[in-house]
Amino acid sequence: MTIAAILSTKGGDVATVDSAVRLAQAVAQLADKRIGALVVTQGGAVVGIFSERDLVTCLGKRGAAALDEPVSAAMSAPAISAEPTTPVLTALALMTQKRFRHLPVMTGGQLVGIVSIGDLVKYRIDSIEHEAAAMRSYIQSA
Repeated sequence: MTIAAILSTKGGDVATVDSAVRLAQAVAQLADKRIGALVVTQGGAVVGIFSERDLVTCLGKRGAAALDEPVSAAMSAPAISAEPTTPVLTALALMTQKRFRHLPVMTGGQLVGIVSIGDLVKYRIDSIEHEAAAMRSYIQSA
């Protein structure tokens, strides 16, 4: 079970924002797309993540005036990423240990997708349910 399996059903669309964009615009993008994080880029390279948690932390420290600051002032950086070949359990452990909920997926320095902890947990639960159903079927046929 790798991240590639999740991306095969979820797709590779990733919402991004340039590091120079004002926080107010990034917040509007989060709200408009109904998502919890944006991958932050600069010159096409991934430089960080801007999440709801980053927004709350920034507003708590600097107040509403922070909305006029660039995303780079509030993002989490550097962005921790994974490859499509990363096992789901490895990604789950990393996200739990480092306490973040969104993981960009990179191949050869290129952004190819993003997974959330919710995506990983859902995939894991679906796998466990499938294994349990197969075991029940096996036991019933014996």
